[in-house]
Amino acid sequence: MQEYIECDVLIIGSGVAGCIAALQLADAGIKVVMATRSSNPEESNTFYAQGGIVYEGKGDSPELLAKDILHAGAGYCNPQAVELLAKIAPRLVRSLFLEKLSIPFDRTPSGELSLVLEGGHTIARIIHAADSTGKLIETHLISAVKSNANITLLTGRTAVDLLTPAHHSKNRLSVYDPLSCNGAFLLDQESGRVERVLARATILATGGLGQIFLRTTNPAGARGDGLSIAYRAGARVINCEFVQFHPTAFYHPNAPFFLISEAVRGAGAHLLDAKGNQFMQKYDPEWKDLAPRDVVARSIHQEMLTSGNTNVYLDIASHLPAGDIRARFPSIYEKCLEYDVDITYEPIPIVPAAHYFCGGVWVDLWGRTTLNHLYAVGEVACTGLHGANRLASTSLLEGVVWGYRAAENFLDTLKEHPQPAADDIPPWRETGTEMPDSALINQDMSVIKNIMWNYTGLIRTTERLQRAMRELRHLESEIERFYRAVKLTDDIIGLRNAVRAAIIVTISAWENTTSVGCHFRQ
Repeated sequence: MQEYIECDVLIIGSGVAGCIAALQLADAGIKVVMATRSSNPEESNTFYAQGGIVYEGKGDSPELLAKDILHAGAGYCNPQAVELLAKIAPRLVRSLFLEKLSIPFDRTPSGELSLVLEGGHTIARIIHAADSTGKLIETHLISAVKSNANITLLTGRTAVDLLTPAHHSKNRLSVYDPLSCNGAFLLDQESGRVERVLARATILATGGLGQIFLRTTNPAGARGDGLSIAYRAGARVINCEFVQFHPTAFYHPNAPFFLISEAVRGAGAHLLDAKGNQFMQKYDPEWKDLAPRDVVARSIHQEMLTSGNTNVYLDIASHLPAGDIRARFPSIYEKCLEYDVDITYEPIPIVPAAHYFCGGVWVDLWGRTTLNHLYAVGEVACTGLHGANRLASTSLLEGVVWGYRAAENFLDTLKEHPQPAADDIPPWRETGTEMPDSALINQDMSVIKNIMWNYTGLIRTTERLQRAMRELRHLESEIERFYRAVKLTDDIIGLRNAVRAAIIVTISAWENTTSVGCHFRQ
């Protein structure tokens, strides 16, 4: 009989939300298995977060932070989620990051935390580590995870599907029970074996879905895995039309679309057209270059359409001395220099790119989904905090708050989470016999990315969305047939999840006929 793994809590994903949950549980004596598809557990959306994390500014208050979040969210935010985060987040950042993990965020010459301003914020309240905040946070978290005896870290594991009695139990009468989750099937990429991981509770922390778009700032693994496996298991998903496009991704014909942080505009950079003229005052006279991301992204898109140019520019060289630029944005400086762009004296070529998923698996204020024993935290979840558009530097913060609260809820309700019986869930059955053709996978992924960029991108129309649905549904039927005919690999699992995530986003965009936040219907 196939082997299986038993634990108290299975966490799928190793970014900030999953790590916070894991450490909180493990410190309370809970046995945790953390699984990540990457061979390097630091590889996550968190690792690539540049700008920073919301803390508290001088003269700041929960009410002021809540006001800024609600303004950016365009009236779609869950007021309870906003109020909760605004009240408890600074305390958690202080206790978890500053005190427990001693993360060395940047400080002023007098020793105080360096606070910066970002788009949509009324005051400077963002703490940071130059332009590599996420990298600093993630390396400290993974180090703590690795040193904790109660956490088993499994790398190179791809979640195939959640274990749900309604779908997998040997007892056919389980279909009549409320939907629940007992763990997950995980593919060991090296051996090709699918493992059963049985857990009293499962926490999805798989990140976003930027890779379903042609242009994205997200790493390779952000292809909607968590959203898709939760959807297939029967979990409720909401607000999936709200995909935030970051307005400033580096543009170069031979370069990936890496992020140019919001903090660059916060430091005084201006957006310029190809003639060197500022243009944001035409689109948002009040906020100009510091307008919410959806406004800035569409403004850039419109400028590119009007002019016929491939990109616009972001000028920081005219506003900061070269030494300050290199000190504040060392990673951006070095990365741009690789492509012969010196940001200390010339503007940065930029375009919008898919960046953050504001929707996702519905969760309550404790991170609980509509499936018993299944939590979701971080970008894969929709707490309602971001509404129709996320405020800058609140994503890491949301991961901290809900990762912490999901762990606390499990600890408070231990007796409600029995250990599932291994005999009730049969081993995974392999249906394919041959390895999948990588050329076919790459072609199908390319089709998905182009459909989503052209039809379900920054500006959406009824006709574009209808065409996207037709083409994606046909493609999904082909991919599903392909999936069942071949041996499992990370790539074929990712392709299956990507097309399902694309359909979920497109249907949500089609159903919402009102332009709001980062969802724009023309």
